[in-house]
Amino acid sequence: MTTDPDHNQRLGRIAKLELDERSLSALSADSEHERRVAIFDLLEENAFQPVGAPAGPYAVYLSIADRKLVFDIALMDGSPVRRLILSLTPFRRIVRDYFMICESYYEAIRTAAPTQIEAIDMGRRGLHNEGSELLEMRLQDKVEMDFDTARRLFTLISVLHVRG
Repeated sequence: MTTDPDHNQRLGRIAKLELDERSLSALSADSEHERRVAIFDLLEENAFQPVGAPAGPYAVYLSIADRKLVFDIALMDGSPVRRLILSLTPFRRIVRDYFMICESYYEAIRTAAPTQIEAIDMGRRGLHNEGSELLEMRLQDKVEMDFDTARRLFTLISVLHVRG
Protein backbone atom coordinates (compact mmCIF):
# COMPACT_ATOMS: atom_id res chain seq x y z
CA MET A 1 0.00 0.00 0.00
CA THR A 2 1.10 3.50 -0.73
CA THR A 3 1.46 6.40 1.68
CA ASP A 4 1.11 9.00 -1.08
CA PRO A 5 -2.06 10.99 -0.25
CA ASP A 6 -2.77 11.80 -3.92
CA HIS A 7 -2.29 8.22 -5.12
CA ASN A 8 -6.02 7.34 -5.23
CA GLN A 9 -6.85 10.49 -7.20
CA ARG A 10 -4.53 9.29 -9.95
CA LEU A 11 -6.24 5.92 -10.20
CA GLY A 12 -9.31 5.13 -12.26
CA ARG A 13 -12.52 3.96 -10.74
CA ILE A 14 -15.29 1.44 -11.17
CA ALA A 15 -18.45 3.29 -12.22
CA LYS A 16 -20.55 0.20 -12.96
CA LEU A 17 -20.38 -3.24 -11.37
CA GLU A 18 -22.44 -6.30 -12.17
CA LEU A 19 -22.41 -9.79 -10.70
CA ASP A 20 -23.26 -12.76 -12.88
CA GLU A 21 -26.71 -13.74 -11.65
CA ARG A 22 -26.05 -17.35 -12.71
CA SER A 23 -23.08 -17.39 -10.33
CA LEU A 24 -25.16 -16.27 -7.34
CA SER A 25 -26.89 -18.64 -4.98
CA ALA A 26 -29.67 -17.93 -2.55
CA LEU A 27 -28.23 -15.95 0.34
CA SER A 28 -29.48 -15.27 3.80
CA ALA A 29 -31.14 -11.88 4.23
CA ASP A 30 -28.07 -10.68 6.14
CA SER A 31 -25.65 -11.83 3.41
CA GLU A 32 -27.84 -10.32 0.70
CA HIS A 33 -27.85 -7.02 2.60
CA GLU A 34 -24.04 -7.16 2.91
CA ARG A 35 -23.77 -7.73 -0.86
CA ARG A 36 -26.00 -4.74 -1.66
CA VAL A 37 -24.09 -2.51 0.75
CA ALA A 38 -20.73 -3.62 -0.70
CA ILE A 39 -21.87 -2.76 -4.24
CA PHE A 40 -23.29 0.60 -3.17
CA ASP A 41 -20.18 1.52 -1.17
CA LEU A 42 -17.87 0.36 -3.94
CA LEU A 43 -19.62 2.47 -6.56
CA GLU A 44 -19.67 5.49 -4.24
CA GLU A 45 -15.94 5.41 -3.60
CA ASN A 46 -13.21 3.26 -5.07
CA ALA A 47 -9.80 3.40 -6.67
CA PHE A 48 -9.28 0.83 -9.42
CA GLN A 49 -6.84 1.01 -12.32
CA PRO A 50 -5.87 -1.96 -14.51
CA VAL A 51 -2.14 -1.71 -15.16
CA GLY A 52 -1.40 -0.34 -18.62
CA ALA A 53 -5.09 0.29 -19.38
CA PRO A 54 -6.57 3.51 -20.72
CA ALA A 55 -8.03 5.87 -18.13
CA GLY A 56 -11.42 4.84 -16.75
CA PRO A 57 -14.03 4.92 -15.44
CA TYR A 58 -14.64 1.20 -15.81
CA ALA A 59 -17.53 -1.22 -15.95
CA VAL A 60 -16.67 -4.49 -14.20
CA TYR A 61 -18.55 -7.76 -14.57
CA LEU A 62 -17.69 -10.43 -11.98
CA SER A 63 -18.49 -14.07 -12.59
CA ILE A 64 -17.41 -17.61 -11.82
CA ALA A 65 -16.41 -19.85 -14.72
CA ASP A 66 -14.83 -23.28 -14.38
CA ARG A 67 -14.16 -22.64 -10.66
CA LYS A 68 -12.30 -19.46 -11.50
CA LEU A 69 -13.10 -15.86 -10.70
CA VAL A 70 -13.46 -13.75 -13.84
CA PHE A 71 -13.15 -9.97 -13.94
CA ASP A 72 -14.37 -8.62 -17.28
CA ILE A 73 -13.25 -5.00 -17.34
CA ALA A 74 -14.45 -2.52 -19.95
CA LEU A 75 -14.64 1.21 -20.47
CA MET A 76 -18.06 2.75 -19.94
CA ASP A 77 -18.67 2.80 -23.70
CA GLY A 78 -18.35 -1.00 -23.69
CA SER A 79 -14.84 -1.16 -25.15
CA PRO A 80 -13.11 -4.16 -23.59
CA VAL A 81 -10.07 -3.39 -21.46
CA ARG A 82 -9.02 -6.70 -19.97
CA ARG A 83 -10.24 -10.05 -18.72
CA LEU A 84 -8.59 -11.26 -15.53
CA ILE A 85 -9.02 -14.85 -14.41
CA LEU A 86 -8.05 -15.93 -10.90
CA SER A 87 -8.13 -19.35 -9.33
CA LEU A 88 -10.55 -19.49 -6.42
CA THR A 89 -8.51 -22.16 -4.65
CA PRO A 90 -6.46 -19.70 -2.55
CA PHE A 91 -9.71 -18.07 -1.35
CA ARG A 92 -11.58 -21.24 -0.33
CA ARG A 93 -10.53 -21.46 3.32
CA ILE A 94 -10.88 -17.75 3.98
CA VAL A 95 -14.32 -17.55 2.34
CA ARG A 96 -15.57 -20.65 4.19
CA ASP A 97 -14.33 -19.31 7.53
CA TYR A 98 -15.61 -15.83 6.72
CA PHE A 99 -19.15 -17.08 6.07
CA MET A 100 -19.11 -19.24 9.20
CA ILE A 101 -18.09 -16.30 11.38
CA CYS A 102 -20.57 -14.00 9.60
CA GLU A 103 -23.41 -16.37 10.48
CA SER A 104 -22.17 -16.43 14.09
CA TYR A 105 -22.03 -12.63 14.07
CA TYR A 106 -25.59 -12.26 12.70
CA GLU A 107 -26.86 -14.68 15.33
CA ALA A 108 -24.91 -12.92 18.08
CA ILE A 109 -26.44 -9.57 17.14
CA ARG A 110 -29.83 -11.02 17.97
CA THR A 111 -28.97 -12.78 21.23
CA ALA A 112 -25.46 -12.15 22.63
CA ALA A 113 -23.97 -9.64 25.00
CA PRO A 114 -22.17 -6.64 23.46
CA THR A 115 -18.74 -7.98 24.47
CA GLN A 116 -19.42 -11.27 22.65
CA ILE A 117 -20.64 -9.40 19.56
CA GLU A 118 -17.51 -7.26 19.59
CA ALA A 119 -15.22 -10.29 19.87
CA ILE A 120 -16.93 -12.08 16.98
CA ASP A 121 -16.86 -8.90 14.90
CA MET A 122 -13.12 -8.51 15.47
CA GLY A 123 -12.61 -12.04 14.13
CA ARG A 124 -14.90 -11.33 11.19
CA ARG A 125 -13.01 -8.13 10.30
CA GLY A 126 -9.71 -9.98 10.63
CA LEU A 127 -10.78 -12.64 8.12
CA HIS A 128 -12.19 -9.96 5.84
CA ASN A 129 -8.86 -8.13 5.93
CA GLU A 130 -7.00 -11.38 5.24
CA GLY A 131 -9.17 -12.02 2.18
CA SER A 132 -8.73 -8.44 1.00
CA GLU A 133 -4.96 -8.67 1.31
CA LEU A 134 -4.99 -11.96 -0.61
CA LEU A 135 -7.01 -10.31 -3.37
CA GLU A 136 -4.56 -7.41 -3.55
CA MET A 137 -1.68 -9.87 -3.75
CA ARG A 138 -3.36 -11.97 -6.46
CA LEU A 139 -4.05 -8.84 -8.53
CA GLN A 140 -0.60 -7.37 -7.96
CA ASP A 141 0.90 -6.24 -11.27
CA LYS A 142 -2.57 -6.47 -12.85
CA VAL A 143 -4.70 -3.86 -11.06
CA GLU A 144 -3.87 -1.00 -8.74
CA MET A 145 -6.51 -0.42 -6.08
CA ASP A 146 -6.85 0.88 -2.58
CA PHE A 147 -7.54 -1.34 0.42
CA ASP A 148 -11.18 -0.26 0.79
CA THR A 149 -11.82 -1.26 -2.82
CA ALA A 150 -10.16 -4.63 -2.19
CA ARG A 151 -12.35 -5.11 0.92
CA ARG A 152 -15.55 -4.44 -0.99
CA LEU A 153 -14.48 -6.66 -3.87
CA PHE A 154 -13.62 -9.44 -1.42
CA THR A 155 -17.18 -9.25 -0.04
CA LEU A 156 -18.54 -9.71 -3.55
CA ILE A 157 -16.10 -12.49 -4.37
CA SER A 158 -17.23 -14.27 -1.21
CA VAL A 159 -20.84 -14.09 -2.36
CA LEU A 160 -19.92 -15.51 -5.77
CA HIS A 161 -17.58 -18.12 -4.28
CA VAL A 162 -20.35 -19.66 -2.18
CA ARG A 163 -22.09 -20.73 -5.38
CA GLY A 164 -18.93 -21.39 -7.39
